[in-house]
Amino acid sequence: MPITTSAKKALRGSRRKREMNLRQKKVITDTVKKLRKLISEKNQKEAKALFSQVQKVLDKGAKTGLLKANTVARKKSRFVTMIKKIA
Repeated sequence: MPITTSAKKALRGSRRKREMNLRQKKVITDTVKKLRKLISEKNQKEAKALFSQVQKVLDKGAKTGLLKANTVARKKSRFVTMIKKIA
């Protein structure tokens, strides 16, 4: 447990940030799961529509430091190739 007041304040801040990060990560995983499901069902039209939302969520995760930029680029690239394959 923190003893000094500054340490207590830092703990409060880190708890808030953790909650926000977990919430954002949950949004990312949920949207990615939806996209993967549409791809597995070979539903290209809806997958293309959802891809823009996935792209937005992933980019926001990279911007806030939740995900690395190269990881986001790799995921987006792979999703594009998956969507093209089901055509």
